[in-house]
Amino acid sequence: MATEKESLPQARIDVRDVTKRYGSTVAVNQLTFQVEPGRVTGFLGPNGAGKTTTMRMMLGLDRPSDGEVLINGRPYARIEEPLRHVGALLDPAAVHPGRRARDQLLVLARSNRIPDVRVDEMLDRVGLSSVTKRRIGGFSLGMRQRLGLAAALLGDPQVLILDEPLNGLDPEGIQWIRKLLRELAEDGRVVLASSHLMNEMAVTADHLVIIGRGRLLADVSMTEFSARYGRGRVRLRTTRPERLGKALAAEGLTLTAMNGGMWEVPEAQPDHIGAVAAREGVPLQELELYRDSLEEAFLRMTARSAEFTAAAGREALI
Repeated sequence: MATEKESLPQARIDVRDVTKRYGSTVAVNQLTFQVEPGRVTGFLGPNGAGKTTTMRMMLGLDRPSDGEVLINGRPYARIEEPLRHVGALLDPAAVHPGRRARDQLLVLARSNRIPDVRVDEMLDRVGLSSVTKRRIGGFSLGMRQRLGLAAALLGDPQVLILDEPLNGLDPEGIQWIRKLLRELAEDGRVVLASSHLMNEMAVTADHLVIIGRGRLLADVSMTEFSARYGRGRVRLRTTRPERLGKALAAEGLTLTAMNGGMWEVPEAQPDHIGAVAAREGVPLQELELYRDSLEEAFLRMTARSAEFTAAAGREALI
């Protein structure tokens, strides 16, 4: 971009011992973590965990009750022409419905000394170049999401804070933003993205920050998270589950019924299960090792931190 940027320390987000109270409710509780450049950091947590509140504090929309949040070494409120340093997407619906798409970005650009040409470049980049004169009130959720991303990228910022950027996007749009986030991180930017789509985070994020009830639960690389929190289990098919179940119970293992005639043994290895089955004369039609997906590991980790949970519906153990 043609405009010159104010000299700032290396891009980074620092959340330092932050607490946020609303009356007697503690939304964020002594939270500390850093978001580094050059990688996509997934910001995860159950509903009510405090993710959006934390992002709002990053952007100066809420003040911490205790602690501080710094972007590039200073509070957001002290960054001049902030769109040139920090791009954010919190609520794509928070725009005037009667305003045209291009005009919406022009207002933002001119308030931060960003050239008008950048507006057209970003509308083209997010796939909205054909609807620049349409009023935002007629946009679908996916189109508003793209417009919000165009606004976040408008100032060519080194820091991006994106709350549920995949919401409302079709499969092509999800694939597009996955590629976009990767490119931004590879360009050396700070990329923080929250999402409830665990499968997408599994193929997009390099690092995870997970919170529950406002507290930090994990701050690890994706590889470390899988190794530390991903549970292994054996799935099998047999015509004599009762006999195998009793033999495994004697060794402290549990055989659990799954759908489709399959059975599962948590925290086990195939060779051990195969040896027990052979000793007991139990035939095995299938025997395979599985590891938890990111979603399964996340749900187990945050089970006690979820604000709303549904009753379990799996069959009883043998």
